[in-house]
Amino acid sequence: MNRSKLMSHLERIALAVALIVSACALQRPQVFAQTPAPPAGGASEAGGASEDDQYFRGMYLEFYNTYRLGPADEIAIRVTGQPDYTLERAKVSPTGSVYHPLLGDVEVAGMTVPRLTKRLTADLSEYLINPKVSVALLEANSAKIGVLGDVIHPGILVMSKPMNVLEAITASGGIADTGDKSGVVVLRQLRDGRAQTFKVNVKRILQGKAGPEENVGLQAGDTVIVNGNTRKKMANILSLAGFGSFISFIGGAGGGR
Repeated sequence: MNRSKLMSHLERIALAVALIVSACALQRPQVFAQTPAPPAGGASEAGGASEDDQYFRGMYLEFYNTYRLGPADEIAIRVTGQPDYTLERAKVSPTGSVYHPLLGDVEVAGMTVPRLTKRLTADLSEYLINPKVSVALLEANSAKIGVLGDVIHPGILVMSKPMNVLEAITASGGIADTGDKSGVVVLRQLRDGRAQTFKVNVKRILQGKAGPEENVGLQAGDTVIVNGNTRKKMANILSLAGFGSFISFIGGAGGGR
C-alpha cells in the first residue's frame, strides 16, 4: 500500500471510530459506515501526534522484540559495507527460511529479530571480519489483535490459536483494579471498510453467569478496549493521534517498519 492510500485509509478509520464512542454503551453489535475523509494535514492532528504516539511506541517495541518470524513475513538483512550480502527485502518461505547469497538457505521460523541478528552475525563471522549486521521486520503477517486500555500489559498479541475476549485479556495480564469489567468493547474492522463494535461484560463471564456467545471470539485485526479512568477511557484512546496507525497495523495495512 503506498503512502497516499495508507493515509486515506487511516483518515477514514479515524472518522469511523469517532462514531463508536457514542455507541459503545449499547449491548448489541453496532456497524458504522465510513464517511469520505476530510482534507489531510489538519493542525489539530499534527499538534498532539508526538505525545499521543508515546502511548503506542512501547507496544510496538515489545512486539518487534518478541515476535517470532513465520512464513510470509518479510525482513531486511543489512550488512554494513557489504552490499552484495545485504537483502533489503526477503520473504520467509513456506518452509520457514530465507535465502542469503553467502549463507544459502537460513532457517528463521520461530526466531525473534534480536536472536536472528545474533545468529547471522556469528554465521557471517566465518567469512567476514567483524560484520555489522542488522535485521528489520518489514511485514509481520501472522494474525494480530490489540488489547488496549486498563489492562496490566496493553499491547499486541499474535493469534497462534483461536482466542476469545477473556483469553486475550488474560494474556495481557488481566484487567487492572481501575478497569471496568462490565464495559469491555471489541472493535472490529470489516472488509467493506466499516467498523463494528461489541460490548462484552467480562464481569458476568468471570462470575459464570454469561452464555458462551457472550465471550466473543476474536478475529485477526480486532482490538479489545478495557475502559478505565482518565486516559484509559475508550473515548480518550480513540482520540489518540496514533490510534488509526495502530488498528491499521494489527489489521495488516502495514505490519512492519
